[in-house]
Parts: sequence; structure tokens; C-alpha cells
Amino acid sequence: MTDTESVIKVDVQDQIAVVTLNRPDAMNAINFEMLSTLKGHIESIRFNPDVRVVIITGAGQKAFCAGADLKERVKLPEAKVREFIYTIRRLFSDIESLNKPVIAAINGFALGGGTEMTLACDIRIASMNASMGLTETRLAIIPGAGGTQRLPRIVGRGKAKELIFTGRRVDAREALDIRLVNKICEEDLLMDEAVKMAQMICEAGPVAIEQAKYAMNAGLETDLNTGMAIESNAYWITIPTQDRLEGINAFLEKRKPVYQGK
Repeated sequence: MTDTESVIKVDVQDQIAVVTLNRPDAMNAINFEMLSTLKGHIESIRFNPDVRVVIITGAGQKAFCAGADLKERVKLPEAKVREFIYTIRRLFSDIESLNKPVIAAINGFALGGGTEMTLACDIRIASMNASMGLTETRLAIIPGAGGTQRLPRIVGRGKAKELIFTGRRVDAREALDIRLVNKICEEDLLMDEAVKMAQMICEAGPVAIEQAKYAMNAGLETDLNTGMAIESNAYWITIPTQDRLEGINAFLEKRKPVYQGK
């Protein structure tokens, strides 16, 4: 079901939830209403067994998300600005730690908080008209929703410092070259490519995917030995599952496995 009037649209089909930022007239900029609504949907998806993969994209052709709504921001007292930054930082961390893979389908501009949202996703696919950048220093602020931490971990410290210090934007090809995105494609193929990748993920065991994501996210923040221990514990969780036996039996019987997430 979708609600075309909502600032966030959610459409669930075939175990894939497409979450659309729906303020195209404002280039899908994030205001308090969008922030609160998106938070609620992410919390709901976390516990929805019918969703195995999430795709986040923006309505319209111009923008994935142009960042914070500066028209709203300029009217906010300092206390409300702090509340906004705290809330968006927590929300993007919730997206990053979601127990299901999240794919960002980046159409058009993804600036400031828009880029930060994509950094919190697991996989990024950009259309050829995409333009990405952490542009906050040009407004005399810094990325406040995880950008200073996630960008260096993805593109490396030197490149991240260059992009944040200059506030410059990168196009789709440069984003691919610096590994800011996983894949680029023509504009009209963006959602097809995102759905195709989501479908491939849906063919794998849900418990295995959840534990693999946890092992990578948690392990990369530690030393190698601790990371190996995290991987080991995550593996043990998959051993007693029905899905593991289904995978083995399907292989032996030369058929596609049917995983239940159990």
C-alpha cells in the first residue's frame, strides 16, 4: 500500500520494500515531518518478516535528497536545530544497523544529508544524472549525520577530507571511480537495477544475510582477531536454522531453495 500524500511512500512487493522520499517540489529535502515519518517506517520494517530488502529512493527525476530543508532550518531556534541533528544522526544509524540490506537508488542530487543517507545504506546505485557531495562546510557547518565518519571508511581518509573540506560535488562516474557508489546506470534503468539486485539478495537465506551484515558492520570497527570472533558467533547462529538444512537439501536435489527465515 502507498499513500501519495505522505512525505514518505512505502511499497512492499515480493519481499522488497521501496521507500520513496516524497517531497519532489522541495527536491526531497528533509524536514521534521519527513524525519519523523521515515523513522517510523524504518522501525516498522525492522520487525516486518515480509520484508527482506529495502530500497530507498527519491520521488521525481531531479533529486534523491537535497539534504536538510534550509527553508525550515532558517526559522528554527538553536535548540530545535540540535534536536534535528540528533534525530537525523540516530535515524541514519538505525538505517545502517537495520537487520536487512538497504540499497540506495540515487537519482539526481544527493547533497549534504542526502549523501549522508546513502552512506548509511549498504549498497549504492546511482543514475548517470546523480550529483553527490557533503557540501556543509560551504554553509559554515560540518556534516552532522555521520558523514565525517562514514565517508572516510568508504572512500578513504584523504579523499574524504578533500571532499568535505572543499564541499565539492562529484558526478556519477567520479562517484564510481572513488568507490562512493557500487554501480552506475542510465536514469531510466535505475529502479530496475536496484530491484534486480534486491531480488538476488532475496534468493539468499534471510538469517544468513542478517548475520553477514552484522558481522561486517561490527567486525570492521575492531581488530582482525575480534572481527573473526564476531564472524564465528554470527556463523553459529545460522547452524541450527531450518534454512541451512533447506539450502543443503536443495543443492543435493538440484533445485532452488525456498528459505523461510527460520
